[in-house]
Amino acid sequence: MHRPFPDKPAFTGFNQPRRIEADIFDLEIEGELPAALDGAFYRCGPDPRFAPILGDDININGDGMVTMFRFRQGDADFRSRYVHTEKYRLETAARRALFGAYRNPYTDDISVAGKDRTTANTNAVFHGGRLLALKEDGLPHQIDPETLATRGKLDFGGKLRSLTFTAHPKIDPATGEMVSFGYEAAGLATREMSLQCFDAAGNLTREELFLAPYVSFQHDFAVASEHIVFLLMPCTSDDARMRAGGAHWLFEPGRNCEIGVMRRDAGVESLRWFSLPGRGIGHILNAFSDGDKVHVDLFISERNQFPFIANADGSGFDRDKSTPRLTRWSFDLGKSDGGFAAERLFPDFMEMPTTDDRYQMFPYRYGYCTIMDPEQPLNVAGTIGLAWNTIAAVDVSTRTMKRYYVGDRTACQEPRFVPRSPDAPEGDGYLLSVVTRYDDDPHTELLVLDATCIDEGPVAVVKLPLRLRGAVHGNWVSEAALARAV
Repeated sequence: MHRPFPDKPAFTGFNQPRRIEADIFDLEIEGELPAALDGAFYRCGPDPRFAPILGDDININGDGMVTMFRFRQGDADFRSRYVHTEKYRLETAARRALFGAYRNPYTDDISVAGKDRTTANTNAVFHGGRLLALKEDGLPHQIDPETLATRGKLDFGGKLRSLTFTAHPKIDPATGEMVSFGYEAAGLATREMSLQCFDAAGNLTREELFLAPYVSFQHDFAVASEHIVFLLMPCTSDDARMRAGGAHWLFEPGRNCEIGVMRRDAGVESLRWFSLPGRGIGHILNAFSDGDKVHVDLFISERNQFPFIANADGSGFDRDKSTPRLTRWSFDLGKSDGGFAAERLFPDFMEMPTTDDRYQMFPYRYGYCTIMDPEQPLNVAGTIGLAWNTIAAVDVSTRTMKRYYVGDRTACQEPRFVPRSPDAPEGDGYLLSVVTRYDDDPHTELLVLDATCIDEGPVAVVKLPLRLRGAVHGNWVSEAALARAV
């Protein structure tokens, strides 16, 4: 490499690029892996391959790296591979970065004008027998579920009109249908959005295009058994600003949120927009329908949650007002006027949620998240400036939680739930969470926690002889599902 990475927060410490593609056979395990862990845990995150051409960058603009923990009969193996996007291939040939600022093509090297910029670096989702590497600014890339080789960009036989695809599609556990969406679906800073539905085999069955009230950062959305909810917050994009070299996103504190709610069995022309005071909107824990009502459990902050997104009014980043808290937003389509209610479920600094996927879109009780516990040591890391230090199991029925502090000089990542058996009760299973230990020999571990008693600590620890860069999201895929891979 001719140019070193800059001595900047996005490239040092927790965020230091690792650039490691590895195959590690028969990982060291402390304790005993549960029999339920028969399958693969896939993760996807940004890992920059080259120093940025603009001298600095943000944490989430790195090349997509898919990692896999593969479990068989009490043993575990590891594999990591880059996603071979068009960006990856062009920069490999040039042996240097060619693409500039996050989601701003006007800052790119002229040699890559008009090329696909997506890094496919945000989530790894398995559906219809395909493993997909996802990022919301482009189309999915299909990944071989065993070798992690990139099979190519997926446009569903040329039928999908949208240029974008969310990193958070929702899979209906009752039918196997996957519901997705794209924003900026017609190109950079456009208001066009796309609602997308796929059958259990992964075939596109429905796509409807519509105009959003404004161009908004929409990292996640909500799907319940009978409803779909689009969540626009006042984090906006503007083509003229980007042409002048400005950022893709800017948070506008004086602008409202616009929340679009529709029934799944209706068309997008039925969308009803609820205008709410401007807030920062994070991930969705779950959503469920109750007649004409839909309840959405999500993470809300008073202001912008990300230090790398500037505020339009020139104000600085406010850590207290940026704190995401688990909140229930309820929308009643049966009321012609009003019909919105909000309830804070927990006061903690909490995010990166998951549930028992068998209860997604339906009434549920248990959720799992990461917490920033200020009573414990905090590390500088990641997209929000601090590292998660605690894993939580929340009971939304009783408003209680159990916690597990992962240790000093340690950062934990998003937990994923694995049921103890296919017919086990809700919440009866295990949590998987990757942690990084910043001791004298920094390294990565995978914790296996009993979801019913996480406060008792791991039942097993899978150790890697290296340190990984932090991923964003991932998913568990059972051996039975992998047997149906195409």
